[in-house]
Amino acid sequence: MTSKFDLSAKQARRIALAAQGFAEARPTSASRRHFVELVDRLGVIQLDSVNVLVRTHYLPAFSRLGAYPQALLEREAWGKKRSLFEYWGHEASLMPLTLQPLLRWRMARAEAGELWGGLARFAKERGDYIKTVLAEIEKRGPVTGGDFAVGPRGSSGWWSWSEGKRALEWLFWAGYVTTATRRGFERVYDLTQRTLPEGILRVPTPSEADAQRELVRIAARAMGVATEADLRDYFRLPLAGARERVRELVEAGELLQVKVEGFQKPGYLHPEAQTPRRIGARALLSPFDNLIWFRDRAERLFGVKVRLEIYTPAHKRTHGYYVLPFLEGDTITARVDLKADRKEKVLRVQAAHAEPGAGPDTPAALGAELSRMAEWLGMEGVAVAKRGDLAGALEAALPR
Repeated sequence: MTSKFDLSAKQARRIALAAQGFAEARPTSASRRHFVELVDRLGVIQLDSVNVLVRTHYLPAFSRLGAYPQALLEREAWGKKRSLFEYWGHEASLMPLTLQPLLRWRMARAEAGELWGGLARFAKERGDYIKTVLAEIEKRGPVTGGDFAVGPRGSSGWWSWSEGKRALEWLFWAGYVTTATRRGFERVYDLTQRTLPEGILRVPTPSEADAQRELVRIAARAMGVATEADLRDYFRLPLAGARERVRELVEAGELLQVKVEGFQKPGYLHPEAQTPRRIGARALLSPFDNLIWFRDRAERLFGVKVRLEIYTPAHKRTHGYYVLPFLEGDTITARVDLKADRKEKVLRVQAAHAEPGAGPDTPAALGAELSRMAEWLGMEGVAVAKRGDLAGALEAALPR
C-alpha cells in the first residue's frame, strides 16, 4: 500500500479474483455441492442463446470448477428439485431461489409499466388480452412461444404468435409466469405459483429498499471491491436506489470506502474480502462472465479492453466472433476466438492473440486449458487456425 492508495491495482485485482472463486484449486471431481456453492457465491449467472461454442451459462462453472457435468446445471435450473430460477437479474439470468423475493420489487415495477417502452405500451393497450393469456395458461398448463406460431398448414394457434409472445414476456417480467423448463433453449412458461417451491412463495416480500440493500450486499461480496457503478450494474439496479443503498451500507460499516489505484471513483471493499498473495488460476472466460461483463471494470482491473464483437461486421473485428479471454494467474494474457465444430468433433481456435501480460509459459498453459475444454465439450481435439500473433506458438504447445 502507499499513502495515496488504500489498495494497489494488483491487490484490487486479486481481491476481485478471490471473490469470484478463482483463488481456490479446482476440485478433483465437481459435485452438486460445488456447483450450488459457486452459484450462491456469484449470485447470478447470465443466460445467452449464442451456441457457437457452448451457451454462456455453462461456462462460469467450467472456468472455476473444471469439467463438471452440464446436466448438473440443467437439473438445478429446470429440474423438479431446482435450486435456481430465471428472471431479469443481470440481463436474463439464473439465480438462487432465495433471491426471488428480492426481485419482486422489479416485478411490481414491470406491472406498473416501468419497463422497456414497447412492452409497456403493449400492456397498456392490450391489458385485457394479457389477462386472457394468463387465464389460458392457468387452464392449459405449460406453454412455449412455439404454441403461438402459425402451424404447418397455415392455421393460426389459439392466439397470434407476435402478440402471444409479447404477452408471455410481460407476464414473465411482472412475475406471473416463470420458466418451468426449457426444450433446447426454448423457454417453457408456467404459472410462478405452480413452478417455484411453496417455501419460496411464502417468504414475505421485503420493501424495495430492503431488497435492493440485500442485492448490493450480494454484489459486494461477489466482487470483493467495486465502485458504486460496479455494484449497481451487477443486478442492474436503478441509479438513485443503488446510490442510497451503498451510502447506507457504508454508514452501517458493511462496506468500507477505499481509494484504489486505477479507479477514478471511490471503491467499496467488502469487510470479509480476501487478498491472496497469489492467484494460480488458468481459466477461459465467457464474454458474459461475471468477472468481465462490465467492460469498464474489466479494463480497470486487468488493463485490457474487453469488447463483444458478435454484432461487429466480420471485416471490422479485431479478435474474432466469440472471443474468450484467458486468465493466467491474476493476468489476462491472451484471447481466443473459439468454435465447437460438432460435426468434425474439433474445438476450433479461429484466432489466438497475445496480450501484453503474456509470458513464455502462456502458450502451454492456454493449450492445456483448451484441451480440457475440448474434452468437456465432447470434442476429440483442438485445431488452431493461422490467425493472430499467438497462433503459431499455441499450435506448437498443444498436447499431442
